[in-house]
Amino acid sequence: MKLDTTGMESAAPVWGSHNELVDGFSVAPSFELPNTTDFDGFQKEAIQMVKPAKGTTTLAFIFKEGVMVAADSRASMGGYISSQSVKKIIEINPYMLGTMAGGAADCQFWHRNLGIKCRLHELANKRRISVTGASKLLANILYSYRGMGLSVGTMIAGWDETGPGLYYVDNDGGRLKGMRFSVGSGSPYAYGVLDNGYAFFFFHSHVCSVIKQKQMTGKVLWSF
Repeated sequence: MKLDTTGMESAAPVWGSHNELVDGFSVAPSFELPNTTDFDGFQKEAIQMVKPAKGTTTLAFIFKEGVMVAADSRASMGGYISSQSVKKIIEINPYMLGTMAGGAADCQFWHRNLGIKCRLHELANKRRISVTGASKLLANILYSYRGMGLSVGTMIAGWDETGPGLYYVDNDGGRLKGMRFSVGSGSPYAYGVLDNGYAFFFFHSHVCSVIKQKQMTGKVLWSF
């Protein structure tokens, strides 16, 4: 059978002429440059205005009789104080706590999310998740969101079948196990108090007195 190919010989319509296409691509794009001679310091003051101010002190440590967690309760941004009664120690389950340092919204959301996942783990496996497992779960979640602007610096503290546990987790997915941690802009002062007065063999009453030396505004104490 012979095919009719007469329609294939006609040229397809082309937008514009060859010269118009060439002229359109030959013109280099232009960008507006800022009207300044100091490119290193350009917008430096504006960046400082939107830079989040800090003002949190949280600490936790393991001692002879359990785990102690302490935090201030002031929500502030630089010199502005929005609240004096913020819960910076968040209950994940009756045996595990998380501390809040960084962005309040990020910390509260991901701690609630972690609490849900821990409960689902308990229902599926008929046993509570360990402190190690919960901290690893949170670190994996935050690692998947690294570079997206999250601001989270938290400690996961609690008690499980192996005893007390304490982990530090940040918004890049970093995870550290330790006996004592302090997170927040006031952590250098808290570490100074801990270095001077901390000992693993302290009793509960002595631990409380060490925490009170820090004199955190509206301090809240939890222990297991």
